[in-house]
Amino acid sequence: MLYLTFALALLIAFLIVAGWRESHYIIQRRQPDKPDSPARYGLPFEEVEFKSRDGITIRGWFIPAPQAKGTVIFCHGHAGSMDPDIKYVPWFHSSGFNVLMFDFRGHGRSDGDKISMGYFERLDLLGAVDYLKKRGFDNIGVLGFSMGGAVAITTAAVEPSIKAVACDGAFAHLLEVLIRGIGVINPALRPIGLIAGPLALLFASLRLGAWLPSADPIRWVAKISPRPLFLIHGEKDVFISTQAIKALYQAAGEPKELWIVPNAGHRNADELYPQEWKERVIGFFEKWLGGSA
Repeated sequence: MLYLTFALALLIAFLIVAGWRESHYIIQRRQPDKPDSPARYGLPFEEVEFKSRDGITIRGWFIPAPQAKGTVIFCHGHAGSMDPDIKYVPWFHSSGFNVLMFDFRGHGRSDGDKISMGYFERLDLLGAVDYLKKRGFDNIGVLGFSMGGAVAITTAAVEPSIKAVACDGAFAHLLEVLIRGIGVINPALRPIGLIAGPLALLFASLRLGAWLPSADPIRWVAKISPRPLFLIHGEKDVFISTQAIKALYQAAGEPKELWIVPNAGHRNADELYPQEWKERVIGFFEKWLGGSA
């Protein structure tokens, strides 16, 4: 009996430590992606900075297009930076869209030392919208990747200036990402994900002073309607289930589109089907961001 009690205590301690370590992984600032620049693609650009709605300095690039028909804000994924997403900008530039891209707080060139997986990052995207409106750009769409897709959904729900939202790899529930993510980071730990994942979510929320699940996109997505939403999901995504993305789609109002991409994993639909990805995403913004920039 004493042995079983001791073993149970060790298991509980192990789960707590695993949850705490994953919470640290979620919120810590890490090295950004390899630096890049729009100049490498021959694009005109400005280095810009603006304030998040809570005062954090956010830095990025504004890439203007001649006779622009609208402006699309790019929102990058977790723990990297905006740099890898530059590869999409030439498609938008040649199609007549300005692009504003920036690093979220705790990422890349921007200030801040913590990441909240979408909760506080909403304030960064709101700051980006404020910045564009001050410059006279009010025909605004958002393209979000992974965590940035979740931010795009929850921010558009409360900011009517965002007229169209496209997401590649957005999640519905943060908890699912954490449970599945444990197994992705370390397959040997996959069996403990159902317990360590919720613990990680609890610990991350306590460390940040915010209940992170309150920013789950599925709670907010219905409020985007009647503005359009386009969801892209890889059917082999290891972090987000197809069932979850279908639930997110069902919770959204019209107009909406869902592209479940065969054989694609997390955030690589454009690598497998570059022409179709380009046509679908650019076509979405051309359809819904008519008029002047």
